[in-house]
Parts: sequence; C-alpha cells; structure tokens
Amino acid sequence: MKIRRFLTWKTLLYILLTLYAIITLIPFLWALSASFKPLSEIVSSEPNFVPKNFTLDNYKQIFFQEPLFLRWLFNSVVIAISVTVLNLLFNSMAGYALARLDFRGKGFWFFLILAVLAVPAQITLIPTFLILKALGWLNSYQGMIVPSMVNATFIFMMRQFFVNFPRELEEAAQLDGLNTWGIFRHIVLPLAKPALAAQAVFVFMGSWNNFLLPIVILFDPEMFTLPLGLNSFKGQFISYWNYIMAASMVFTLPALAIYAFFNRYFIEGVTFTGGKG
Repeated sequence: MKIRRFLTWKTLLYILLTLYAIITLIPFLWALSASFKPLSEIVSSEPNFVPKNFTLDNYKQIFFQEPLFLRWLFNSVVIAISVTVLNLLFNSMAGYALARLDFRGKGFWFFLILAVLAVPAQITLIPTFLILKALGWLNSYQGMIVPSMVNATFIFMMRQFFVNFPRELEEAAQLDGLNTWGIFRHIVLPLAKPALAAQAVFVFMGSWNNFLLPIVILFDPEMFTLPLGLNSFKGQFISYWNYIMAASMVFTLPALAIYAFFNRYFIEGVTFTGGKG
C-alpha cells in the first residue's frame, strides 16, 4: 500500500514537473521560431509556431547591417567576464576570512554583510550614480565593473562553504610550511570548485542580464550592453520584433554556455553552501 501511494505521488510529481517544463519552454520556443520569421508574420493575427516564410534575414540584419550590435556584444562579454572573475576572487577571499580568520571587528563586518542583504539594489542606484559621476566614471567600463565586483550574497555563500571546509587539510598544509595565503591559494580554492561554479553561474547571468545600471550610467550607444542595445530596436511607432527575437537568441547563448560548462559543479555547490553557520 505504501509503495503504491509512493508511486502515485511520484507520478503526479513528474506530471507537474513536465507541465511546468512545457509552460516554461513555450515562450522560448516561440521566440526561437519568431527569430526566423519576417516582421509581417510575427504581427499577423494568425498565431503559428512554425515559420511559414523561413528566413535568416533577421540574423543577417543584426550581424551585418546593425553597425553597433557586435560592439554591444563585445561590451557585454567584457563586463560580464570581468565582474565574474573579480567576484570569484574577492567574494571567496572575504568568505574565507569570515569563516577562518580571527580579526578585530569580525562579528561587526559579518553583521554588516547580512544587513546589506536586506537592502534592495534600487536604493543604492542614485548614490552609485553620484559616486561614479564624481569619479568621472560615467559611460565607462570601470563604471560598470567596479560597483559590481563584490556581492554580499556570495560573500555569505562562500563563508558558509568555508565553515564546512575540513580544518584537517588546512592544518596539514600549515605543518608543511604554507602561510594563510598559500593555504587559501593552493589548498582551499582548488577544492572550492563547486561553490565557485555556482557563484560563477549566478554572477555571470546577473551581470549579463543587467539592465538597470547600464540605462542609468551609459549614454553613448557605442558603450551600450546587449540588454540596453536591444531596447533600441523598439521605436515610438513600430517595434522590430523580428530583430529583437534574433538578437535575444544570440543574447541567450553565452548564458546557456556558462551554465552547461559549470553544470557538473553547480548543484553540488548550491547544496553544500547551505550548511551550518
């Protein structure tokens, strides 16, 4: 009886997950299909998933006719990779310090990081703009990268990972003559790949999809990132949905590639960083 009830609930769970997957995939499949349609077919009153007039003109337009598209793609790649690398370095260093090192004010700094988690990003937008303006960093790469190079959420996440990290390995390395930086560099970081992979996925996607900060501090079209550049395809009287859908597909590929590359570590990292405090 218990086995039958378990199988029934398991079947229902799979049905619900399948329905959820279908509902989630339908908008993506429609966008993929629309990227191969002319504008007239997209805005027609007759809905269809399979393009009647299949065309590659939308991709040709954004790559070869839109002069700034490749620049927008380059800007997004540079900013997202820089933000991800800097976050991996600084968040892991801060997390390790909070988990393992003893220093004055440690409790205060940990409490401050927890307090920052409760502050919405929109509240810091105006102070960020004023600081960047005073530094002369508006409309620049450093203006996009520096405010995003650390993240309180992932400092906390890395701290949770390092709290669960076996001390025996660090003590053995210390007996072998490694100092704190050596232990962190040669012992801790190589074994922290699951947590770093999970962080890399979240940070990269957050930076890659960021629209709010670019629209505030970037005003030169050549400095636009892809989310901001895509907005230029929407005019006052007409929106070129065929170009928007094609560009959106290109925009999606790097995020999928990052997730596929780090997938082997991703689930393990998300699970392990939720340990004891």
